[in-house]
Amino acid sequence: MSSHHEGGCHCGASRYRITGPLQDIAHCHCSICRRVSGAPVTTWITVPASRFEWLHGVAAQYRSSASCTRYFCSGCGAQLALVTTLSPDTVDVTIGTLDQPELAIPERHIWTTTRLPWLHLDEHLPSEPEETL
Repeated sequence: MSSHHEGGCHCGASRYRITGPLQDIAHCHCSICRRVSGAPVTTWITVPASRFEWLHGVAAQYRSSASCTRYFCSGCGAQLALVTTLSPDTVDVTIGTLDQPELAIPERHIWTTTRLPWLHLDEHLPSEPEETL
């Protein structure tokens, strides 16, 4: 498997690279992710900040909570990444924006206290009422 994984927004204005393996991948069920994505769940990969780099484009920023800043394309609106003061040495990247999202296999569910009751997705994975990692 490649040690570099690239991705970007729909319009191509913002591109990024992750170096190293794809691991720590979680389906997030929090209400903030739902609202900013317009989807019932957002799947994230968490990587050390030292393994993430913007290749081109300047992503716009939105402070979605006291501890979280989200990055998105100001052209097409694609949600690309987030950083949180709760884990300042990491970057969370939406797997849907990877060039090869099929390589990012989810390992768990987080924020299941706000999971939509009609959503049944990867029921065999461990679930956490909040995020514990």
